[in-house]
Amino acid sequence: MLAEFEGTVSGHRDGHGFVLRDDGEADIYLPPNEMRAVLHKDRVKARIVRHDRKNRPEGRVTEIIERSPNPIIGRLLQESGVWLVAPEDKRYGQDVLIPKGAIGTAKPGQIVVVQLTEPPALFGQPVGRVKEVLGEIDDPGMEIEIAVRKYGVPHEFSDAALALARTLPDAVRPADKKGRIDLTDVPLVTIDGEDARDFDDAVYCEPAKVGRGKGWRLLVAIADVSHYVETGSAIDIDAYDRATSVYFPRRVIPMLPEKLSNGLCSLNPNVERLCMVCDMLVNAKGEVHAYQFYPAVMFSHARFTYTEVAAILANTRGPEAAQRKALVPHLLDLHDVYQALLKERGVRGAVDFETTETQIVCDEAGRIEKIVPRTRNVAHRIIEEAMLAANVCSADFISGSKHEGLFRVHEGPTPEKKDILRTYLKALGIGMTITENPAPGEFQQIAMATKDRPDAMQIHSMLLRSMQQAIYTPMNAGHFGLAYEAYTHFTSPIRRYPDLLVHRVIKAVLTKSRYQLPVLPTPGEAEAKLSKRLASRVTEPDQKPKKPTADQLAWQAAGLHCSANERRADEASRDVEAWLKCKYMREHLGEEFGGVVTAATSFGIFVTLDAMYVEGLVHITELGGEYFRFDEARQELRGERTGIRYAIGTRVRVQVSRVDLDGRKIDFRLVREGEELIARAMKDKAGGRSADLPEQERALPRKASEQRSGKRDDKRAGKGTEQRAGAREGSAAGSRTAKSPIQALKAAVKKSASSTGRKQSKKPRR
Repeated sequence: MLAEFEGTVSGHRDGHGFVLRDDGEADIYLPPNEMRAVLHKDRVKARIVRHDRKNRPEGRVTEIIERSPNPIIGRLLQESGVWLVAPEDKRYGQDVLIPKGAIGTAKPGQIVVVQLTEPPALFGQPVGRVKEVLGEIDDPGMEIEIAVRKYGVPHEFSDAALALARTLPDAVRPADKKGRIDLTDVPLVTIDGEDARDFDDAVYCEPAKVGRGKGWRLLVAIADVSHYVETGSAIDIDAYDRATSVYFPRRVIPMLPEKLSNGLCSLNPNVERLCMVCDMLVNAKGEVHAYQFYPAVMFSHARFTYTEVAAILANTRGPEAAQRKALVPHLLDLHDVYQALLKERGVRGAVDFETTETQIVCDEAGRIEKIVPRTRNVAHRIIEEAMLAANVCSADFISGSKHEGLFRVHEGPTPEKKDILRTYLKALGIGMTITENPAPGEFQQIAMATKDRPDAMQIHSMLLRSMQQAIYTPMNAGHFGLAYEAYTHFTSPIRRYPDLLVHRVIKAVLTKSRYQLPVLPTPGEAEAKLSKRLASRVTEPDQKPKKPTADQLAWQAAGLHCSANERRADEASRDVEAWLKCKYMREHLGEEFGGVVTAATSFGIFVTLDAMYVEGLVHITELGGEYFRFDEARQELRGERTGIRYAIGTRVRVQVSRVDLDGRKIDFRLVREGEELIARAMKDKAGGRSADLPEQERALPRKASEQRSGKRDDKRAGKGTEQRAGAREGSAAGSRTAKSPIQALKAAVKKSASSTGRKQSKKPRR
């Protein structure tokens, strides 16, 4: 009898789906007939019955364990007198029927929240009722309203939490200062972005003698949230449920009520605030020679921005420095200790790749005005290194105390990812690779050695992809990327629940007591799934597993909950950004832009536009009149006849051809590849290098659970790697496009190559 597996259904927009198995093994593919009776996020039992023509394990649902309790968000429609809701999340794959008496006050075209009253069946659609009307699709902020419900992000505080927040004081009281170090005369300052509203951290630095040499005393003061948020209180329960603040363009869903996050706990300038301090002595080598933690009361002497601090450090006689004359010496001391910490970072071999982050600038109506790169200056790096130092001290303090707590664990690449990376580096002819048990410094050495290559972006992207995601866990396994033996999060308790737990543990150790976690809610589906998939990552393979205590199990549950909800927040934020970018690009349909390839797949290339930092797909049928193969080792598409290649970092010019707002997808059409791309392809062809194409079977598209966010469904992508691009499908509007000038040139090159080949074949062989 075939084994049965439990898992969660993940639907796809063409009616196909997968069962994401709890054991982390290969996901089971579900054909459309199996998806009729289930919906996205349902918990099921399934078994593998065959492998389909794409060699995917195909399964059959044997039992529906639990229907997803999540409501469905979609647009209310009326067709031939029948009311239905088309889900905004296309993975649901089916419209929901709404009885006439169950639409409430909703009107056709509005976005609504639907609660199912009848699940789907093999021969029947799901039935539901309108639970909430969100409004019109073009209402400002609608994309955020959709996202918070789509991903189950808690966005309303409980009445009990709000009532408790109202009872808190507006300022620090004399009684709150008892047992605390008075640092109000120390010129601590905050350094944040221009749009920051809550301030977790303040810093101060002065020269000091460390041992027999020179060094610095570095103070990192963090808002003492734990003083006001008591374990198990209504505010604490809501904060644990959220686990993190969620950041959207123009809106933040905070972890704590606003009275705490923007007021009483925020280290605002010129007011007293309670804080927890990590007081460090740093030597000239950038090593933390000694540290101590203590509760204190502080007074922020200034609210700096990153831009302002960078300007002062660049010109200590400039107008910015003149306005902050008394604080300039302390900023220079901060810069000195930063340089020492940075030097130590290089010695230990921490990974430090330069990546471009973007910021969406919206107008008052919530529409995108522009997308700009978020540049990191020296002030960003100063604060980053100071926070890293405090986090390391926190982890060391907890480790030495033998108290349970949460660590931020980032392990090295898996064996599979190591093999893929080695193959990739070898294919590119890079004379460096990673060992069987690589150190972070090996990745950094490869990054530094290749930083001036034309394909540096491609190489660094692959190095990053080989890394695993960091998690919160009570089992310390070090932080691979930062090259720390122990690391945790201490510096942001206003917006991250793990930091709040770390504060409570440190306080308990200082008072020689033991912090006891409250009775936490049962881990949900996301935590359970993450727990099973990551179980092998947090267990030493050589050691015999010990039966965990109840306390350890509670900390594991807390870590998994925080890790899963961190991912939930990231997904919701990305969804909103993708929606805004799609809406923005609808205004640019038909326009041409330069861009760079940021990913190559078996079904096309993803291109990010230079001017707008927006990513879209150029489908393989838009790449010109020849066959293309996907070279997995090199992560590139290569034309068989011309040898033209599309890899990460390749520059192209594209036209915006289609925008799917519901699917969060943007399609581009290739206009021309650029003179250097054609020249290289012709040179390679003339040199006979096209014969070096790898002998491999046609690459199959990866299943959607492994594809990048925004990739096209199997129905579109699963036509094989070798496709006749000339036999292209019509666009969304149904029109056929004429050959671009560059496509005509490529056809001429192909014809010339074929003619040359025929002439050469007539010559006698030597």
